[in-house]
Amino acid sequence: MAKVAFLGLGVMGFPMAGHLAAKGHDVTVYNRTAAKSDRWVKTHGHKAAATPAAAARGAEFVMTCVGNDDDLRSVCLGPDGALAGMGRGAILVDHTTVSAAVTRDLSSRARELGLGYVDAPVSGGQAGAENGVLSVMCGGEAEAYAAAEPVIAAYARICRLLGPSGAGQLAKMVNQICIAGLVQGLSEGLHFAERSGLDIEALVEVISQGAAGSWQMANRHKTMKDGKFDYGFAVDWMRKDLGICLATAEENGASLPVTALVDQFYKDVQKMGGGRWDTSSLIARLRAPG
Repeated sequence: MAKVAFLGLGVMGFPMAGHLAAKGHDVTVYNRTAAKSDRWVKTHGHKAAATPAAAARGAEFVMTCVGNDDDLRSVCLGPDGALAGMGRGAILVDHTTVSAAVTRDLSSRARELGLGYVDAPVSGGQAGAENGVLSVMCGGEAEAYAAAEPVIAAYARICRLLGPSGAGQLAKMVNQICIAGLVQGLSEGLHFAERSGLDIEALVEVISQGAAGSWQMANRHKTMKDGKFDYGFAVDWMRKDLGICLATAEENGASLPVTALVDQFYKDVQKMGGGRWDTSSLIARLRAPG
Protein backbone atom coordinates (compact mmCIF):
# COMPACT_ATOMS: atom_id res chain seq x y z
CA MET A 1 0.00 0.00 0.00
CA ALA A 2 1.22 3.50 -0.82
CA LYS A 3 1.10 6.96 0.67
CA VAL A 4 -0.94 8.97 -1.86
CA ALA A 5 -2.03 12.58 -2.25
CA PHE A 6 -5.10 13.28 -4.38
CA LEU A 7 -5.61 16.84 -5.64
CA GLY A 8 -9.03 17.73 -7.04
CA LEU A 9 -12.31 16.33 -5.71
CA GLY A 10 -14.79 17.01 -8.48
CA VAL A 11 -17.29 14.51 -9.84
CA MET A 12 -14.39 12.33 -10.99
CA GLY A 13 -11.74 12.93 -8.33
CA PHE A 14 -14.02 12.44 -5.32
CA PRO A 15 -14.85 8.77 -6.10
CA MET A 16 -11.39 8.05 -7.51
CA ALA A 17 -9.76 9.13 -4.25
CA GLY A 18 -12.38 7.07 -2.45
CA HIS A 19 -11.33 3.92 -4.30
CA LEU A 20 -7.72 4.54 -3.25
CA ALA A 21 -8.83 4.73 0.37
CA ALA A 22 -10.97 1.60 0.03
CA LYS A 23 -7.96 -0.32 -1.34
CA GLY A 24 -5.99 0.50 1.79
CA HIS A 25 -3.76 3.31 0.56
CA ASP A 26 -2.90 6.14 2.95
CA VAL A 27 -4.66 9.08 1.29
CA THR A 28 -4.39 12.83 1.85
CA VAL A 29 -6.72 14.99 -0.23
CA TYR A 30 -6.70 18.61 -1.32
CA ASN A 31 -9.45 20.60 -3.02
CA ARG A 32 -9.62 24.29 -3.80
CA THR A 33 -13.00 24.40 -2.03
CA ALA A 34 -12.17 23.07 1.42
CA ALA A 35 -15.76 21.98 2.09
CA LYS A 36 -15.37 19.20 -0.48
CA SER A 37 -12.22 17.97 1.26
CA ASP A 38 -14.08 17.95 4.57
CA ARG A 39 -16.96 16.01 3.04
CA TRP A 40 -14.55 13.48 1.53
CA VAL A 41 -12.82 12.96 4.89
CA LYS A 42 -16.20 12.48 6.60
CA THR A 43 -17.12 9.89 3.96
CA HIS A 44 -13.84 8.00 3.63
CA GLY A 45 -11.69 8.92 6.64
CA HIS A 46 -7.99 9.71 6.17
CA LYS A 47 -7.07 13.41 6.09
CA ALA A 48 -7.11 16.67 4.13
CA ALA A 49 -4.42 19.31 3.60
CA ALA A 50 -4.67 23.07 3.19
CA THR A 51 -2.38 23.29 0.14
CA PRO A 52 -1.22 20.99 -2.65
CA ALA A 53 2.33 21.16 -1.28
CA ALA A 54 1.17 20.08 2.16
CA ALA A 55 -0.84 17.20 0.69
CA ALA A 56 2.14 16.08 -1.40
CA ARG A 57 4.68 16.19 1.40
CA GLY A 58 5.87 12.65 2.07
CA ALA A 59 3.63 11.12 -0.60
CA GLU A 60 4.98 8.44 -2.91
CA PHE A 61 2.34 9.28 -5.51
CA VAL A 62 0.47 12.53 -6.16
CA MET A 63 -2.66 12.24 -8.28
CA THR A 64 -4.20 15.33 -9.87
CA CYS A 65 -7.67 15.60 -11.39
CA VAL A 66 -8.60 19.23 -11.97
CA GLY A 67 -10.24 21.31 -14.71
CA ASN A 68 -7.84 22.60 -17.33
CA ASP A 69 -4.27 23.70 -18.12
CA ASP A 70 -4.39 26.70 -15.79
CA ASP A 71 -5.87 24.67 -12.93
CA LEU A 72 -3.16 22.05 -13.33
CA ARG A 73 -0.40 24.66 -13.27
CA SER A 74 -2.01 26.19 -10.18
CA VAL A 75 -1.92 22.97 -8.16
CA CYS A 76 1.53 21.92 -9.38
CA LEU A 77 3.63 25.08 -9.45
CA GLY A 78 4.66 27.79 -7.00
CA PRO A 79 5.58 27.58 -3.30
CA ASP A 80 2.25 25.95 -2.42
CA GLY A 81 2.19 23.66 -5.47
CA ALA A 82 2.56 19.91 -5.44
CA LEU A 83 6.05 19.90 -6.97
CA ALA A 84 7.31 22.03 -4.07
CA GLY A 85 6.13 19.44 -1.56
CA MET A 86 7.20 16.24 -3.31
CA GLY A 87 10.40 14.43 -2.37
CA ARG A 88 12.86 12.97 -4.88
CA GLY A 89 11.63 9.74 -6.40
CA ALA A 90 7.95 10.54 -5.90
CA ILE A 91 5.67 10.30 -8.95
CA LEU A 92 3.02 12.74 -10.11
CA VAL A 93 0.13 11.14 -12.01
CA ASP A 94 -2.08 13.65 -13.80
CA HIS A 95 -5.61 12.51 -14.64
CA THR A 96 -6.72 15.90 -15.98
CA THR A 97 -7.50 16.27 -19.67
CA VAL A 98 -5.09 19.03 -20.69
CA SER A 99 -2.90 19.97 -23.64
CA ALA A 100 0.11 17.86 -24.50
CA ALA A 101 2.15 21.09 -24.28
CA VAL A 102 1.45 21.70 -20.58
CA THR A 103 2.04 18.01 -19.92
CA ARG A 104 5.48 18.11 -21.50
CA ASP A 105 6.35 21.30 -19.63
CA LEU A 106 5.37 19.91 -16.23
CA SER A 107 7.01 16.58 -16.99
CA SER A 108 10.27 18.39 -17.76
CA ARG A 109 10.04 20.42 -14.54
CA ALA A 110 9.35 17.26 -12.55
CA ARG A 111 12.31 15.47 -14.11
CA GLU A 112 14.62 18.37 -13.14
CA LEU A 113 13.51 17.86 -9.52
CA GLY A 114 14.13 14.11 -9.60
CA LEU A 115 10.42 13.30 -9.80
CA GLY A 116 8.48 10.94 -12.03
CA TYR A 117 5.56 12.16 -14.13
CA VAL A 118 2.80 10.20 -15.86
CA ASP A 119 0.06 11.89 -17.89
CA ALA A 120 -2.94 9.63 -17.41
CA PRO A 121 -6.24 11.11 -18.62
CA VAL A 122 -9.28 8.91 -18.12
CA SER A 123 -12.40 7.91 -20.00
CA GLY A 124 -15.59 6.46 -18.59
CA GLY A 125 -17.27 9.48 -17.07
CA GLN A 126 -18.71 9.91 -13.61
CA ALA A 127 -20.21 6.42 -13.62
CA GLY A 128 -16.84 4.91 -14.51
CA ALA A 129 -15.18 6.81 -11.68
CA GLU A 130 -17.83 5.81 -9.17
CA ASN A 131 -17.68 2.15 -10.19
CA GLY A 132 -13.88 2.03 -10.45
CA VAL A 133 -13.88 0.98 -14.11
CA LEU A 134 -12.16 3.87 -15.89
CA SER A 135 -10.03 3.49 -19.00
CA VAL A 136 -6.68 5.17 -18.37
CA MET A 137 -4.37 6.15 -21.23
CA CYS A 138 -0.85 7.05 -20.15
CA GLY A 139 2.30 8.76 -21.34
CA GLY A 140 5.68 8.93 -19.62
CA GLU A 141 8.74 6.91 -18.79
CA ALA A 142 8.26 3.17 -18.41
CA GLU A 143 9.74 3.04 -14.91
CA ALA A 144 7.42 5.72 -13.52
CA TYR A 145 4.42 4.09 -15.21
CA ALA A 146 5.27 0.63 -13.86
CA ALA A 147 5.42 2.03 -10.33
CA ALA A 148 2.14 3.95 -10.67
CA GLU A 149 0.06 1.32 -12.45
CA PRO A 150 -0.80 -0.76 -9.33
CA VAL A 151 -2.06 2.40 -7.61
CA ILE A 152 -4.07 3.54 -10.64
CA ALA A 153 -5.62 0.05 -10.67
CA ALA A 154 -7.80 1.09 -7.72
CA TYR A 155 -10.17 2.82 -10.15
CA ALA A 156 -9.20 1.45 -13.58
CA ARG A 157 -10.66 -1.31 -15.72
CA ILE A 158 -7.78 -0.92 -18.18
CA CYS A 159 -4.57 1.10 -18.01
CA ARG A 160 -1.91 1.26 -20.72
CA LEU A 161 1.33 3.13 -21.41
CA LEU A 162 1.02 4.48 -24.96
CA GLY A 163 4.30 6.33 -25.38
CA PRO A 164 6.46 9.13 -23.95
CA SER A 165 5.25 12.18 -22.06
CA GLY A 166 2.16 13.64 -23.76
CA ALA A 167 1.06 10.37 -25.37
CA GLY A 168 -1.70 9.90 -22.83
CA GLN A 169 -3.13 13.33 -23.59
CA LEU A 170 -2.94 12.71 -27.33
CA ALA A 171 -4.78 9.41 -26.84
CA LYS A 172 -7.50 11.19 -24.86
CA MET A 173 -7.90 13.62 -27.75
CA VAL A 174 -8.51 10.65 -30.06
CA ASN A 175 -11.10 9.40 -27.55
CA GLN A 176 -12.97 12.71 -27.59
CA ILE A 177 -12.78 13.03 -31.38
CA CYS A 178 -14.39 9.59 -31.72
CA ILE A 179 -17.09 10.36 -29.17
CA ALA A 180 -18.03 13.68 -30.78
CA GLY A 181 -18.84 12.20 -34.17
CA LEU A 182 -20.50 9.14 -32.69
CA VAL A 183 -22.89 11.11 -30.44
CA GLN A 184 -23.87 13.39 -33.30
CA GLY A 185 -24.59 10.36 -35.49
CA LEU A 186 -26.66 8.75 -32.74
CA SER A 187 -28.56 12.00 -32.17
CA GLU A 188 -29.40 12.29 -35.85
CA GLY A 189 -30.45 8.64 -36.04
CA LEU A 190 -32.78 8.86 -33.05
CA HIS A 191 -34.19 12.18 -34.26
CA PHE A 192 -34.87 10.67 -37.67
CA ALA A 193 -36.54 7.67 -36.02
CA GLU A 194 -38.75 9.91 -33.89
CA ARG A 195 -39.85 11.95 -36.91
CA SER A 196 -40.57 8.70 -38.76
CA GLY A 197 -42.78 7.32 -35.99
CA LEU A 198 -40.60 4.34 -35.16
CA ASP A 199 -40.62 2.63 -31.76
CA ILE A 200 -37.26 3.70 -30.34
CA GLU A 201 -36.87 0.79 -27.93
CA ALA A 202 -37.68 -1.83 -30.56
CA LEU A 203 -35.44 -0.09 -33.05
CA VAL A 204 -32.44 0.08 -30.72
CA GLU A 205 -32.91 -3.54 -29.67
CA VAL A 206 -32.41 -4.54 -33.30
CA ILE A 207 -29.74 -2.15 -34.58
CA SER A 208 -27.62 -2.23 -31.40
CA GLN A 209 -26.85 -5.88 -32.15
CA GLY A 210 -25.34 -4.97 -35.51
CA ALA A 211 -22.67 -2.61 -36.84
CA ALA A 212 -24.46 0.50 -35.49
CA GLY A 213 -24.14 -0.65 -31.89
CA SER A 214 -22.04 1.39 -29.44
CA TRP A 215 -21.63 2.17 -25.76
CA GLN A 216 -23.43 5.46 -26.34
CA MET A 217 -26.38 3.71 -27.96
CA ALA A 218 -26.62 1.11 -25.21
CA ASN A 219 -26.27 3.54 -22.32
CA ARG A 220 -27.74 6.82 -23.58
CA HIS A 221 -30.57 6.11 -26.02
CA LYS A 222 -33.24 5.97 -23.29
CA THR A 223 -32.19 9.21 -21.62
CA MET A 224 -31.84 10.90 -25.01
CA LYS A 225 -35.36 9.71 -25.93
CA ASP A 226 -36.68 11.16 -22.67
CA GLY A 227 -34.75 14.42 -22.98
CA LYS A 228 -32.82 13.84 -19.77
CA PHE A 229 -29.22 15.03 -19.90
CA ASP A 230 -27.85 14.71 -16.40
CA TYR A 231 -25.93 11.47 -16.81
CA GLY A 232 -22.34 12.22 -17.64
CA PHE A 233 -19.66 14.52 -18.99
CA ALA A 234 -20.83 18.13 -19.33
CA VAL A 235 -20.98 20.03 -22.62
CA ASP A 236 -18.79 22.81 -21.18
CA TRP A 237 -16.02 20.31 -20.49
CA MET A 238 -16.46 18.61 -23.86
CA ARG A 239 -15.98 21.94 -25.63
CA LYS A 240 -12.82 22.50 -23.61
CA ASP A 241 -11.52 19.11 -24.73
CA LEU A 242 -12.51 19.59 -28.36
CA GLY A 243 -10.77 22.95 -28.32
CA ILE A 244 -7.57 21.15 -27.31
CA CYS A 245 -8.11 18.61 -30.10
CA LEU A 246 -8.62 21.29 -32.74
CA ALA A 247 -5.64 23.35 -31.56
CA THR A 248 -3.43 20.27 -31.66
CA ALA A 249 -4.70 19.39 -35.14
CA GLU A 250 -3.56 22.83 -36.29
CA GLU A 251 -0.09 21.93 -35.03
CA ASN A 252 0.20 18.40 -36.44
CA GLY A 253 -1.71 18.95 -39.68
CA ALA A 254 -4.57 16.55 -38.94
CA SER A 255 -7.91 17.23 -40.65
CA LEU A 256 -10.88 17.18 -38.25
CA PRO A 257 -13.89 18.50 -40.18
CA VAL A 258 -16.52 16.50 -38.25
CA THR A 259 -14.97 17.39 -34.89
CA ALA A 260 -14.97 21.09 -35.79
CA LEU A 261 -18.61 20.90 -36.86
CA VAL A 262 -19.75 19.05 -33.74
CA ASP A 263 -17.86 21.54 -31.58
CA GLN A 264 -20.06 24.27 -33.08
CA PHE A 265 -23.15 22.15 -32.44
CA TYR A 266 -22.14 21.94 -28.78
CA LYS A 267 -21.78 25.73 -28.85
CA ASP A 268 -25.43 25.86 -29.94
CA VAL A 269 -26.35 23.65 -26.98
CA GLN A 270 -24.54 26.06 -24.66
CA LYS A 271 -26.59 28.92 -26.11
CA MET A 272 -29.71 26.89 -25.27
CA GLY A 273 -28.60 26.89 -21.63
CA GLY A 274 -27.22 23.35 -21.78
CA GLY A 275 -23.63 23.94 -20.75
CA ARG A 276 -24.00 21.58 -17.81
CA TRP A 277 -26.05 19.00 -19.73
CA ASP A 278 -24.22 15.81 -20.67
CA THR A 279 -22.79 15.31 -24.13
CA SER A 280 -25.79 13.32 -25.38
CA SER A 281 -27.74 16.61 -25.37
CA LEU A 282 -26.80 17.16 -29.01
CA ILE A 283 -30.22 15.70 -29.78
CA ALA A 284 -31.88 18.65 -28.01
CA ARG A 285 -30.46 20.95 -30.67
CA LEU A 286 -32.14 18.88 -33.42
CA ARG A 287 -35.48 18.99 -31.59
CA ALA A 288 -35.37 22.74 -31.03
CA PRO A 289 -37.98 24.70 -33.01
CA GLY A 290 -36.66 26.38 -36.14
